[in-house]
Amino acid sequence: MTTVIAFIIIFGALVFFHELGHLIFAKRAGILCREFAIGFGPKVFSFMKNETVYTIRLLPIGGFVRMAGEDPEMVEIKPGYRIGLVLNKEEEVHKIVLNNKEKFPNAIVMEVEYADIEHSLIVKGYLEGDKEEVLQTYKVLPDAVLVEDGVETQIAPYNRQFGSKTLGQRTMAIFAGPMMNFVLAFFIFIIIALLQGIPSNDPMLGKLTEDGAAFSAGLKEGDIVQAVEGVEISSWSDVVEVIRKNPENELTFSIERDGTDLEIPVTPRVNKLEDGQTIGIIGVYSPTEKSPLKAISYGATETYFWTKEIFSALGKLVTGQFSIDALSGPVGIYQSTDMVAQSGIFYLMRWAGMLSINLGIMNLLPIPALDGGRLLFFVVEAIRGKPIDRQKEGLIHFLGFALLMLLMLVVTWNDIQRFFL
Repeated sequence: MTTVIAFIIIFGALVFFHELGHLIFAKRAGILCREFAIGFGPKVFSFMKNETVYTIRLLPIGGFVRMAGEDPEMVEIKPGYRIGLVLNKEEEVHKIVLNNKEKFPNAIVMEVEYADIEHSLIVKGYLEGDKEEVLQTYKVLPDAVLVEDGVETQIAPYNRQFGSKTLGQRTMAIFAGPMMNFVLAFFIFIIIALLQGIPSNDPMLGKLTEDGAAFSAGLKEGDIVQAVEGVEISSWSDVVEVIRKNPENELTFSIERDGTDLEIPVTPRVNKLEDGQTIGIIGVYSPTEKSPLKAISYGATETYFWTKEIFSALGKLVTGQFSIDALSGPVGIYQSTDMVAQSGIFYLMRWAGMLSINLGIMNLLPIPALDGGRLLFFVVEAIRGKPIDRQKEGLIHFLGFALLMLLMLVVTWNDIQRFFL
């Protein structure tokens, strides 16, 4: 149960902050965002606030922000249509009823002659029951809604659509998603540093494991190591080096404890590494320090380190050093989360930071249907001086999405075989 909760929190946070980046910068550009969704598939929960429907969907495989203009906008109101118009006190249209008009007794019924709800925002036609058949013109409010089958959908004037914005605004609205994943990882690592402390290179003992050689010998957390076997020690690295080189060899630690010099013999125990090498260990962690400024530096350093590591792994995948079997889908991530959760909250937080960076990088890859694929089209647009045909771009993204879903199925099947069969 703990793993399920940890997985839901981590997955939800990663997707939430990714999509939040898209939402914030899209709204800043004036784009109408119709839906902010965590997950895909059927809706589990939803509510509406400030023009946007916020939903949680059943399938935990991502999320999306549906921006006006990314898909074909609205129903085209053609001449000859009979529609209902609900007017405000200034006789401006705030609701356009497409069917079931009898449910809106306060609506006037019009046979449309002309309607434009994207640019000029007007509707012209002849009112039902008007014997003189005078052509009437009504102004449509920019936030008016279309009502079809009882469902209200806000119209999107062209200046609220994605395609109306500058190349820079569109680029930022798309890039902000992956960017927020890096920002999230940065802050996760800062929080770890503030709560747990930052590893220090001072020759001081950190926490001791109760079953370790250091604890058994009488060493204590906070002891300052001055020398080992008469050799002066100046850093934690020196302590680690001499211990690793002397498995099962008794070492005399010259330490300072509360102003008193002591000499304590310690025999490092043998630890066998995966490559067969044996090293000495005494069951003591490096010292840590807590500093807000150093925590910020630590957050940046860790974010950079894991970004570099993930890019390196991607390079090995491209060159064939890693196979597709090395990839993990939701099942594999769940299993890994289970193992990490058993090691403690700080390991789980570090895992979340790594996953956030991984999600940001994956989304920046120039693959159709991903953010990186869309950004690639913007680069082409900047070079050409005009956008690529929307239908062609849409087809490429559709094919890319289909291939990604196929890849996810393959990876998920590999995960199931690896962990359950």
